[in-house]
Amino acid sequence: MVEDFLGSCFCDKSSSYAELLESMRYSLLAGGKRIRPVLTLMFCKAAGGDPKTALPVACAVEMLHTYSLIHDDLPCMDNDDLRRGKPTNHKVFGETIAVLAGDAMQAEAFKAVLSSSLPAEVRAECARILAGAAGENGICGGQYLDMKGEGKPRNSEKLFDMCRRKTASLISAACQMGALAGGADKEQLCAAESYGYDIGLAFQIRDDILDELSTAEELGKPIGSDKREGKTTFMNLLGQDKCEEYLKLLTDRAKDTAARAYPQSDFLIGFADELCVRRS
Repeated sequence: MVEDFLGSCFCDKSSSYAELLESMRYSLLAGGKRIRPVLTLMFCKAAGGDPKTALPVACAVEMLHTYSLIHDDLPCMDNDDLRRGKPTNHKVFGETIAVLAGDAMQAEAFKAVLSSSLPAEVRAECARILAGAAGENGICGGQYLDMKGEGKPRNSEKLFDMCRRKTASLISAACQMGALAGGADKEQLCAAESYGYDIGLAFQIRDDILDELSTAEELGKPIGSDKREGKTTFMNLLGQDKCEEYLKLLTDRAKDTAARAYPQSDFLIGFADELCVRRS
C-alpha cells in the first residue's frame, strides 16, 4: 500500500524539470524499512480507523524523512557516499539538484497531508505535528546539535536530547498522525506520542549498536563514520551492556504504554519487539 502510493509520485518524465523529479524518486524509492509510514497506519488501525484513510499522511512522513536523508548526506553535513546500499543522491545528481530535491520533498510532504480526505481539523493538526517534527525542536534542531558536537564530548543527557530531536521526533509524529487519522481520544494521542519517542530512541540506540557490530553490506550504509568524525554515540559513551539495558527499558515502556491505551495493541507491541532485535 505504501509502496504503491510512493511509486505513483513524481512520475512526469515529460516535465521541464524531469531530472528533479527523477532525483526525488531516486531517494524516495531507494528502499528502506518504511518504519514511519507503517507506524502511522498501525496507529490509525489501533485507534479504530481505516488505515487506507491515513495513507497520504503516512507517506507524507516518509517524504519528510527522505528529505532529511538527502540533506544529511550532503558534503556540508554528514558527507556520506552510500545510503540504503546505493550512492547518495548528490553523488548521482550533484549537490545542487540534491538540495532542491530535498526542499521539494519537504513541500510535497505537507501537500500530501493537506490534500488528503481527512477532516479539515485533522489535516491541520497533522500538518502542525509534522512541522514540529521537522523544525528546531525536531530534525533540524537535532542535526544542528549533531553537527556542533563533532569532536566534542557529550554527556548522556545531551546525547538523548539530540537523538530525541533528530530521530525520535519524526517517529513520534508518525504515531500521532496515525492516531489522529483513526479518531483517537486524548489519552490515546498522548500514548502515541510517548510510544513514538520511546521506540525512536530505542531505534537510535540499536542503530549505534549495529554501527559497531555489523558491516556496511548488512546495513546498506557506511559504518563507523560518527566515530571517525569524533561524534559521541550511545556505544562509545555507555558501552554495549548499558546500551542493551536502555534498549530494553525503552522498548518495554513503549509496549506498556500501547497496552494501556489501545485495546488492540498486539501489533504495536510486536513491532516494538522487532525493532529491538533488528539486524539492519
